[in-house]
Amino acid sequence: MKIVAENKTTLNGLTLHTISTEKYKTNTLVLKLKAPLEEKNVTQRALLPYVLQSETSRFPSSTLLRTYLDDLYGATLNVDLMKKGEYQIITFRMDIANESFLSDQTPLLVKGLELLADIINSPVIENNGFKESTVEKEKRSLKQRIQAVYDDKMRYSNLRLVQEMCKNEPYSLHVNGRIEDIDSITPSSLYRYYNHVLQNDEIDLYVVGNIDTQNVESTVKDLFIFKSREKVRSTLNEKKSVENEHEVIEEQDVKQGKLNIGYRTNSTYADNDYYALQLFNGVFGGFSHSKLFINVREKESLAYYAASRVESHKGLLMVMSGIENKNYEKAVSIIKEQMQAMKNGDFSDEEIAQTKAVIKNQLLETVDTARGLVEIFYHNVVSTEERQFEEWLEGIDKVTKPEIIDVANKIELDTIYFLKGLEATN
Repeated sequence: MKIVAENKTTLNGLTLHTISTEKYKTNTLVLKLKAPLEEKNVTQRALLPYVLQSETSRFPSSTLLRTYLDDLYGATLNVDLMKKGEYQIITFRMDIANESFLSDQTPLLVKGLELLADIINSPVIENNGFKESTVEKEKRSLKQRIQAVYDDKMRYSNLRLVQEMCKNEPYSLHVNGRIEDIDSITPSSLYRYYNHVLQNDEIDLYVVGNIDTQNVESTVKDLFIFKSREKVRSTLNEKKSVENEHEVIEEQDVKQGKLNIGYRTNSTYADNDYYALQLFNGVFGGFSHSKLFINVREKESLAYYAASRVESHKGLLMVMSGIENKNYEKAVSIIKEQMQAMKNGDFSDEEIAQTKAVIKNQLLETVDTARGLVEIFYHNVVSTEERQFEEWLEGIDKVTKPEIIDVANKIELDTIYFLKGLEATN
């Protein structure tokens, strides 16, 4: 039996995904716009959704728009940006009450879809561009978001690892763009880019909740009309072999050193050994029972934290740890030892079983929320690999120890990045 069922249909230049479930008391609308990461557009693209969500021609100020959301029984509207592989993805998300639970039978789902269509299709336009005051306000906010990464040394060290490891690859770009690009963006240049987005992005709309699929399809058909388009494909996500290890050491006034190590997995969500890669990461560094946590943090007391994560669509494995400057060589050595242990098969059936249980529990927790459910299904859009949720759970269950060893031996160390504290001079 299916835990969750997704119904897909293509209409008016977008793909509509409806997920009918009685699990939630609210309905969730998620609109995703996918385009390749590009240096020339990355910063404009990071700015655009914040300008669009500020106001519409029907509600031409932030106050009016937010008041209307309140009138829809406290509906919420959020935007988000993410990188998945070599794509930069814009997300608009609305959560709105299900009218079937209310005495007032206002058609809230229809009104929510109308508002989402307004946000995408009917922005406030002045002099062939967006409203200048709104653009300037959002430019200031974008600068603050970018600066916040530099102020948070954990996020900064991860950014720097990616920049060094993926030089000359689109993935090196930060999802929020570059602070030096912001001042040159004008209301008219951003409006031109917005029109480019409407013409070229791959658009997916998810509607999740206790819904009538046919009614939703009919409403969406009336409200969202885009020109037909091909699926957006990045040609730049080819696997990259590592010629030699790269070490970067940077000094700043930080109390705790940040050691980040990047590997090429040579496996992605679209590959048959993806489930084995997930198991590998769980045993290696993904959880509190993993080798990195136990050996680097607990046994040797070398790190304040030590963990790893996989970038599923780019084929990267990142190790993150916080250490004292003096422990740099030893920490790198022990992390490398744990990787070699994985390649040698030095892990137990008990560790595999524990990791399978944790991963499956994580997946089931993820689909407990409408937002998590959409993110699980959206992996299929990014990868073009159709993977049912139940297949994922079964796939994790079926992974064998030799398969984990095989996937481990495809992993190559690419870059070691260390953000160290300034040495005392007295």
